Amino acid sequence: MSTNVSVPALPESVADATILAWHKKPGDAVSRDENLVDLETDKVVLEVPSPIDGILGSISAAEGDTVQAGDLLTIIQEGGAAQAQAATAAPATLEAATDEEPVLTPAVRRLVKEKGIDPKDVVGTGKDGRILKTDVTAYIESLEAAASKSAAQQSTRESEITQTGIEGDRPEQRVPMTRLRARIAERLLEAQQNAAILTTFNEVDLQAINDLRKNYKDKFEKEHEVKLGFMSFFIKASVEALKQFPAVNASVDGKDIIYHGYYDIGIAVGSPRGLVVPILRDADQLGFADTEKAVRDFGKKANDGSLTYEELTGGTFTISNGGVFGSMLSTPILNPPQSAILGMHTIQQRPMVINGEIKIRPMMYLALSYDHRIIDGREAVQFLVTIKNMLEDPTRLLLQV
Repeated sequence: MSTNVSVPALPESVADATILAWHKKPGDAVSRDENLVDLETDKVVLEVPSPIDGILGSISAAEGDTVQAGDLLTIIQEGGAAQAQAATAAPATLEAATDEEPVLTPAVRRLVKEKGIDPKDVVGTGKDGRILKTDVTAYIESLEAAASKSAAQQSTRESEITQTGIEGDRPEQRVPMTRLRARIAERLLEAQQNAAILTTFNEVDLQAINDLRKNYKDKFEKEHEVKLGFMSFFIKASVEALKQFPAVNASVDGKDIIYHGYYDIGIAVGSPRGLVVPILRDADQLGFADTEKAVRDFGKKANDGSLTYEELTGGTFTISNGGVFGSMLSTPILNPPQSAILGMHTIQQRPMVINGEIKIRPMMYLALSYDHRIIDGREAVQFLVTIKNMLEDPTRLLLQV
């Protein structure tokens, strides 16, 4: 008995997906719920698990192919791992083979050698799982069909890495953008073309937060099983500032301004596939521990590609921390349709004048990029000053003053 494996229903607004990587090849034993293939969409990578125990048949969509919901990916012959091993076994009367290869008849052996095929990739349908000549020809046909489909799509897009040697031994490499990278590029251009972006700067003295973390970080981690970092302070300070300046938490929709009565904070996170912005929903209702846990989980999910489409959708304001990479100062770009984004930067010990005396303080430059269409310069400056004041006196975050 065989079971079809098709492209699952895609998230809303996602029209298609790209085959990112197959984790199994034809003839491999697969277990129920084992991931077979990764599908890349504009935002997330979706895993397609095996619905049953069995043996993977021919693959209908190769890596790099574009597929839509419902398209056939592969067929699984029902059976467990033991049956998969039996499928590669053969009676002792056949020509002997090594432990690594299935036993083949002379005719089949000549065919696979002529075509350069690994017999372990072919699913045998003969008695006791013996590989027949028809099995080999069927496997060849499936490869040709997949290659034909891939070639047809490759004619309209760059689907493989090419390297060209140029005179003087100066190599070049042409690499197609991933779907995520292409989407990032599209949204960044959209932001610059459709918004009047300005950036205002300030600096913040983080001595008070450093002292607070030094005094309570061990107790905090023991009590909540998560480290007390800087991000929760910046998120809390941003939420309080957004409450005072609703325009910074708003967005433009045509000729209307939408003022959001909730605070969904996007946290820009670097991942192996590029920048992603998971959303911390209702951030005003979370304590420091829950905020730190959410930020930690976002980082882990971004690294292993397990962020869901829902976690990457929406948001009313974004925080980007370029300081983790050593950035001293930058002008972050808006995350449409949001109207503002806060940029954090690296912390540096610098001499500052405090009450007429020069002292060394841990300082960070802050940048707020904003859409000047709905946010006036006065609001943007005061918003950033509000964040600065709350971070320099974190007691305000507890008292909400």
